[in-house]
This record gives sequence, structure tokens and C-alpha cells, in this order.
Amino acid sequence: MREALVAAAFQLFLERGYEQTTVDDIVALAGVGRRSFFRYFPSKEDVVFPDHERCLADMTAFLSTGGEDDEPVGRVCDAARLVLRMYAENPAFSVQRYRLTRQVPGLRAYELSVVWRYERALADHLRGRFAGLPDRSLRADVIAAAVVAAHNNGLRSWLRSDGEGDAAAAVDHALGMVRDAFGAVPTPPTPERPEDVVVVVSRRGTPLWRVVQEIETTLGRD
Repeated sequence: MREALVAAAFQLFLERGYEQTTVDDIVALAGVGRRSFFRYFPSKEDVVFPDHERCLADMTAFLSTGGEDDEPVGRVCDAARLVLRMYAENPAFSVQRYRLTRQVPGLRAYELSVVWRYERALADHLRGRFAGLPDRSLRADVIAAAVVAAHNNGLRSWLRSDGEGDAAAAVDHALGMVRDAFGAVPTPPTPERPEDVVVVVSRRGTPLWRVVQEIETTLGRD
């Protein structure tokens, strides 16, 4: 049913245009009622992006199963490749959607909100991995934004070519630049050892050499 609704929606979008197509038109072509549509899609915009919720869930699960030995930047780059795989599963549909979002400002805004959710998931993971670094939130946000920008640059190049060529190669090249720039994660700073403070109590008139000897003896015992 979900696939039938998506197919009917895109058929009408291509024939009539997105703005001229209503939910009633979609359900009529699919042969179902409005209730069935809204069981799967909260709005008409959601039918254009039917697979992002699943992909976001897959990304979150992938990040959560990573080990402490995984290199953080490499892990989020691999997570971004799950989005590419989603697009590459159905190139014709992905190209149609890309063209549609370029034509409809409302869909472009909706797509940006979806992209932001991916970026937030990556940043949340990195914040956890960068625990102990004084700038962990800034570092996590910058790297997550760079990963998303690099992934989208390669993906959109592939979509603009009508899905021809190797999408993975373009994305891998872009993500490689991110790993080169941010792959080395600094070690959390070691707290500095406080300076030793020695208090010596001596009688008035004690020779200075005796005071120094007492200090050296105390430091030697520590």
C-alpha cells in the first residue's frame, strides 16, 4: 500500500505538477481512502520522502552499535554512506525526487529539515565520543556539518547526471577530504599536577642551611 501511494503520487506530480495534485487525487488513483493515506504519511510532503524515516533509524542504530575502538570521524562517514545507499537503491525515483525538489520551494525547505535531522544524529554521536575534550560540542557540530556537506556534494553531482556513473566514488572522494581534515582526534588534556608546597617550622635563629636541609629531606620523602 505504501509503495502504491508513492507511485500514484509521483505519477500525478509528473503529469499535473506538485501544487496541482491533492491528497484526494492521489488516493483516487491508488484506489484507497484518505484514511489509508494518512496512516502512512502525515502530509503530502511526506510522500515525496517516504524512506528517510527508515534511513534515519538505520543510521541511529548503526552509530549506537559502534565500539570504543572505532575512529569517530570514520564512523560518522560510514553512517552517511547509508543515506547514499538509500538513494542508490532506486536511481530513477531518486532523480525524479531531486528534480521535483528543485522546482518546489516548499519541498526544498522540507528536505533541508530532513538533512538537519541527519546532521543532528551525527553530531550527537560525536559529542559522546569526544567526551573529555574542552571543545567537544563545537568539534562535533563542525565535523557533522562537514560530513553532511561532503556527502551531499557527491550525491547531488550524481543526481544531476541523472544517476549515471559511480555515486559511491564521488561521495567517498568528498568524505575522504573530511577524514583528512578531522580524522586525528586530540587526546583529552591531562590535568596538571599542582606545584608542591612545603611548610617548614623552625626556631628563630635557625641557620639557613638547616632550613634548606629540612626542605630537601621533606621533598625526598615525597
